[in-house]
Amino acid sequence: DVIPLSWPISNGPTFKGVYNLYEEKLDLFNAVDKQRVQETTEIKDLNDPRMDQYLGDFAGKLRDDLAFIKEVFPPFDVKKYLAGQTAPVFFGSALNNFGVRELLDCFLDIAPPPRSFEAVERIVVPSEKSFSGFVFKIHANMDPNHRDRIAFVRVVSGCFMRNVNYHHVRQNRDMKFSSPTAFMANKKSVIDEAWPGDVVGLHDTGNFKIGDTLTEGEKLHFKGIPSFSPELFRYIENADPLKYKQLATGIEQLMDEGVAQLFTLQSNGRKVIGTVGALQFEVIQYRLLHEYGASCRYEPLQVYKACWFVSDNARQLEDFKLRKSQYLAWDKEHRDVYLAESAYALEMAKEKFPDIRFYFTSEF
Repeated sequence: DVIPLSWPISNGPTFKGVYNLYEEKLDLFNAVDKQRVQETTEIKDLNDPRMDQYLGDFAGKLRDDLAFIKEVFPPFDVKKYLAGQTAPVFFGSALNNFGVRELLDCFLDIAPPPRSFEAVERIVVPSEKSFSGFVFKIHANMDPNHRDRIAFVRVVSGCFMRNVNYHHVRQNRDMKFSSPTAFMANKKSVIDEAWPGDVVGLHDTGNFKIGDTLTEGEKLHFKGIPSFSPELFRYIENADPLKYKQLATGIEQLMDEGVAQLFTLQSNGRKVIGTVGALQFEVIQYRLLHEYGASCRYEPLQVYKACWFVSDNARQLEDFKLRKSQYLAWDKEHRDVYLAESAYALEMAKEKFPDIRFYFTSEF
């Protein structure tokens, strides 16, 4: 269900502000300083004469709108929101950045506390004193002038501190971060500490991958960050032989971001890009050209699904690889992937090779 927690008073040139249904107050728009609330007045009674004083002819329309909302929508229930059953809606002016602070204030009030996370080894609780966190996103070239990469770490437990050594579990080595960054829209600032639930941006030179864990020394591997099977596939080819190195670097870094998935055919080494939507191919092509100076072109490839597969039956696995050799590939972690040519072919493979387990996510 969708439930409005604020309601606009007119729009366009006659925009007066919003009525905050959650706090039952009137937030008036300032035409001079457009990003600040001119005045906030608590009005719980819709018949309060102050509403006419502040809004004039718009007061009657607002009363009708609020009466309609109370009749149509149920009261906002925080428990249902936390259970994912309702979605609050806020109104404001994106052009003037009006109403954003009110949205954030409400979110801070109703947002759930940091939750526990499941690792392979155990359940990690936010109240633990020792720090732990995992990389859930990587973004390359946030500042094209410096070719920097930012690894976004979600703090799970303890306190992350600037200039303190933390253990990179996958690489089994300690790392220190002198300029951890927090982001707010297009603004970023260096922070000294972060707590469970916070997201920290760490400058990366290629050390991190999505799913990597940082701790104070304990070996933890957090679960729940799979790569899903793409739905669209194309061969990617170098359009400029002189820019091979730039293209390879660009593809590697963009794939580390999770923009798409890269598969290498085992039979001939050709590169295949797999995406969820067609627009991602254009995004990759644009970013390769404008961020790395590399040109690429695509060739069509008819594939139904990419399936990761494993088996305890070595003989059956070897037979499957022999029969399907032209449809086999490796992902960027060098795991075997079957590029099923059709739904029928996939079902026949499952039937003929019952001891082989097929997965549509890379986490299994």
